[in-house]
Amino acid sequence: MLKISSKGACHVCDDGLKRRDFLQIGTLGALGLSLPGLLRAQEHAKPKDDKNCILIFNLGAPSQLDLFDPKPHAPAEIRGPFQAIKTASPDIQLTELLPLHAKIADKFSLIRSVYHTAAAVHDTGHQMMQTGRLFTGGVNTPHVGSALQFLRGSRNELPGHVILPEPMGPTGGGMPHGQDAGFLGKAFDPFELNADPSKKDFKVPDLLPPKDIGEARLDRRRKMRDAVDQAVKDFESSENATLMDQNFKTAFTLMTSTRAREAFDLTREPQKVRERYGMSRFGQCCLLARRLIEAGVRFVTVNTFITVFDEITWDIHGSKPFTSIQGMKEIVAPMYDQGYSALIEDLSQRGMLDSTMVCNLAEFGRTPRVNPAGGRDHWPQCWSVYFAGGGVKGGRVIGRSDDIGAYPAERPVNPAEIVATIYKSLGVDIETHLPGPAARPYPVVDFGVQPVKELF
Repeated sequence: MLKISSKGACHVCDDGLKRRDFLQIGTLGALGLSLPGLLRAQEHAKPKDDKNCILIFNLGAPSQLDLFDPKPHAPAEIRGPFQAIKTASPDIQLTELLPLHAKIADKFSLIRSVYHTAAAVHDTGHQMMQTGRLFTGGVNTPHVGSALQFLRGSRNELPGHVILPEPMGPTGGGMPHGQDAGFLGKAFDPFELNADPSKKDFKVPDLLPPKDIGEARLDRRRKMRDAVDQAVKDFESSENATLMDQNFKTAFTLMTSTRAREAFDLTREPQKVRERYGMSRFGQCCLLARRLIEAGVRFVTVNTFITVFDEITWDIHGSKPFTSIQGMKEIVAPMYDQGYSALIEDLSQRGMLDSTMVCNLAEFGRTPRVNPAGGRDHWPQCWSVYFAGGGVKGGRVIGRSDDIGAYPAERPVNPAEIVATIYKSLGVDIETHLPGPAARPYPVVDFGVQPVKELF
């Protein structure tokens, strides 16, 4: 996995990339991946319109009743403390916690009938909503962004898939979160920022050699490829060597690319723009996501939060170490409302929204009734997600929950259909196959799964 950290961690030493690391990211044969197989898959997945995606994952799971699916006529213990408000779309009603969403509601569409039947733990929802499948039988399905990187490659010296600010951390289940390349192998893992872009001293140190590196040492780094080429000369006659060489080029090019440094450099943005997004970690990640898409990254995943423990998140159980409904009102919702609305307006004003899907997902919803601690607990039986851009028509509501937001009443939608919808926006045929475990063809979504076509 390509990693950048605020501490300057990198898999490159003074003498170049470690041979062990180099072979690890380059040797794909054991994973059932061959160059002809890759080329066939990429040929099959060539898009009519080369679209991008920003996936905002609301780790912790926001309450559908307190945000996206208000029930103003339900009893107080169900509707919660917040009032419903009108929006720019006559079909969409939100709560007072999202006033900036309300102003741009004509640009996004809601699905209010998402559900799953797996365990009500964070990890299972993370897996299914980002891969389309649950982690079972040792098969780790790749994140949709990693599958896109495999199928389409990268552009403009930049990675195909970037995670901001960092991958998901512990959320209580001890299972994979679905944010890596799974059976495709580490060569297609996302690029991790591992830094907080809202910090005043934020920088991406490993994109540029440290100042104390002289020309001689820098020249040695430039010669890394030649040194490794010589060391693995015999291996380079095989098919997988070409893939290995491509991944080496990606890693080294990213470290030395002016384009990459500029894409990650938020100081190039006017201060007013940065403030419009909000100077929170989430707000600045949204701005950075826009910059990366504009520079050529195909897919950016933004984790609203990293863990549900000991920080204020969407996980509003009401008792410590979790968040209360009041904490959501005062801290989480305003930060989120500002960052998302700025992103959509910015993409629209720059003419990028039509070519960039922005999807806001979560692992489940919250219980219809407020619990004794004044919060809401896990509820995978029904929740809301929403989409903008990338061919999606705004201002719509797909599906309906029942009178208390507990179960889908119309048009139930499962996680696999959500992932298929992302693939559709990106122009990837849902019958496309990946080289799965034991080199067997593995469809990007299961047979019979269809995208939510009402969005388009």
